[in-house]
Amino acid sequence: MTTMDRLEKHTILLRGDSPQDVKTAGEILRRGGLVAIPTETVYGLAANALDGAAVKAIYQAKGRPSDNPLIVHICDLSQLPPLVRQLPESAKKLAAAFWPGPLTIILKKSDLVPRETSGGLDTVAVRFPAHPVAQAVIREAGLPLAAPSANLSGKPSPTTFAHVREDLTGRVDALLDGGDCAVGVESTVLTLAEGTPRVLRPGGVTVGQLREVLGEVEVDPAVVHRLEEGAKAASPGMKYKHYAPQANVVILDASPEDYRNYVNQQPEAFALCYDEDGDRLTVPFVSYGSRYDHEKQAHMLFTSLHHLDEIGARTVFARMPQKRGVGLAVYNRLIRAAGFQILRPRKALTVGLVGPTGAGKSTVGKLLQQRGCAVIDCDALTRDPQVYDGDCLKELQAAFGADVAAGGVLDRALLARRAFATPEGRKVLGDITFPRIARRLLELRRQAEDQGALAVVLDAPTLFEAGLDDSCARILAVTAPEEVRLERIRKRDGLSEEAARLRMGAQKPESFYTQRADSVVDTREGRGLEALVAPLLEDWLPGEEERCL
Repeated sequence: MTTMDRLEKHTILLRGDSPQDVKTAGEILRRGGLVAIPTETVYGLAANALDGAAVKAIYQAKGRPSDNPLIVHICDLSQLPPLVRQLPESAKKLAAAFWPGPLTIILKKSDLVPRETSGGLDTVAVRFPAHPVAQAVIREAGLPLAAPSANLSGKPSPTTFAHVREDLTGRVDALLDGGDCAVGVESTVLTLAEGTPRVLRPGGVTVGQLREVLGEVEVDPAVVHRLEEGAKAASPGMKYKHYAPQANVVILDASPEDYRNYVNQQPEAFALCYDEDGDRLTVPFVSYGSRYDHEKQAHMLFTSLHHLDEIGARTVFARMPQKRGVGLAVYNRLIRAAGFQILRPRKALTVGLVGPTGAGKSTVGKLLQQRGCAVIDCDALTRDPQVYDGDCLKELQAAFGADVAAGGVLDRALLARRAFATPEGRKVLGDITFPRIARRLLELRRQAEDQGALAVVLDAPTLFEAGLDDSCARILAVTAPEEVRLERIRKRDGLSEEAARLRMGAQKPESFYTQRADSVVDTREGRGLEALVAPLLEDWLPGEEERCL
């Protein structure tokens, strides 16, 4: 097969690794044609951004509403100033930090940019892609290129060449094969056109990274909610139902355990789940990454949505991503694929409260309790008399000696010495006690829900090691600077600095908790903890789009 195969009379296939094919793509674009090109985020459908008629052809090929603005792609910083009225210092800082890369910057447009490209707005969205083939095509064309995702409007964005061929064959002049896309979700869109910098669409550059460069950065409410009725979309991906497979997608706001229990009771359903869920589901499933690996989720999401179409899914229940870091971009795409349909199997979510010693978990737990949450001390639960009933004591005596519970009274120190002496002993202890602890925990959770708790918070230092995160719909990590934690531990426990540091060093690093968390609260002095706790409760309570069972 040659590098330029004709699929139909309108569309030719080109290869990104062929300099001649890249040159051909540039020629087509200069003539006002349409070419699907690879980028590091998703494939884009490119046209001359300065030619209104060529841009109109993009809308027609995609079936895209013309009031949805397009992103202009450049391959050199010198191409930016002619497109905008002025170039603020903040834009230069962002370009230095993140270009080439998955960040789109919105600025006031110059007269050079036609209304067709800006969606009728007085602003223009500009990006410098990192993909070498995209850069080569822009250079060959000698023009900035308008390029939304190369799919039919409303469908999942294409991250492979096969996706592009399926949607656009016969609709455009050429398709340029550049392999699979590395990032997997579209770029972050940040507006600098008015007041405080504001994220309009999350992507591969996170809100935290932007704040490191600019300081204050807001997140537009439309990132996680529907655009208000009558409001104009300032960015691609804000206004219409996007990224949707043919199936009806419903997001479940639930713990892994509750998610699986609910989905397994829906015999006609398919699951869009995490890697960890698959072997415990009884319905057909497609996974889109690991629970705590947001980058993999972003890379896999659109491919997984396409796969659901391929296997004929009609009703899909999806795991809800974390709304933090790159996870916010995954949530933004998935909530639109679901048409904002969210279901809660439980009204009161279970939240895991974690963090290193001295971080202030107890302080945060008390604040949450004052706000109507039930807080369960999981350390205390391991010593609950209802766990160590008569049958439990008999099993412990059989395994570790009658004297560990002489007279029906548990000698915890003796039990610990014998059980922890060998790996086998630890396992036997866990096999005996953990099922009972889990049952008692479930009883306490149900009691809290019946009593109307806003959320059930598990204060569990070893939440992940014990597998209790499987019961949690949210993870809240509490942190504080190392020196603050050191002083707290010394004051609380009367330890020397050396002893306190040894205790801190024996625990998981702070990053272990924060990388797995939905939210992070820093308890250093003067942080205004009550103000930090308020938005947590807002997230834990059912939102406008959510339906509780």
